[in-house]
Amino acid sequence: MRPPHMRIESPLCLYTGVVPSEWIDYNGHMNVAYYVLAFDHATDAFMDYLGMGQEHRDSQGCSAFVVETHVNYQRELVANDPMRVTTQLLGFDSKRIHYFHRLYHADQGFVSATTELMVIHVNLVERHSTAMPIPVQDRLSALMTAHIQLPRPPQSGRVMGVRARTPTNQPEAPALRWLSR
Repeated sequence: MRPPHMRIESPLCLYTGVVPSEWIDYNGHMNVAYYVLAFDHATDAFMDYLGMGQEHRDSQGCSAFVVETHVNYQRELVANDPMRVTTQLLGFDSKRIHYFHRLYHADQGFVSATTELMVIHVNLVERHSTAMPIPVQDRLSALMTAHIQLPRPPQSGRVMGVRARTPTNQPEAPALRWLSR
């Protein structure tokens, strides 16, 4: 947890690591599942920073559940690459937190992958959403003040889909013709 007088890092950098060899797949690079795991470790660090880590779960009987995520893979990482993940708060209300992680190659500085997440604060006994404690909302307010001036990540808010092509600019694929009937 951040002491009240300290400057807030923009964006936050709460998780670093090295790509273990067991995270490498048959293509010779980090498997997609492990990108999600690295982002999950960064989310755990973010929840700890906010005061919603293990102590919160034990004392309050509440936790944060991921309800939506969008991952973009940009450049591969390989075994033993150093990595760091930054976190940018995009928005929040009393029950939800919307944030964005960037996974970097820690030495070369390139972005390897990004993820946009929405979590909801959940009462673990009742198994439904509940308001976050006021001290957590206050930390989020302070963080939002620090992050509001950061540029919005270009990957945030994207919609995935295949754009339809008109017959005038692209022949229709024979295997897909039946879909348009």
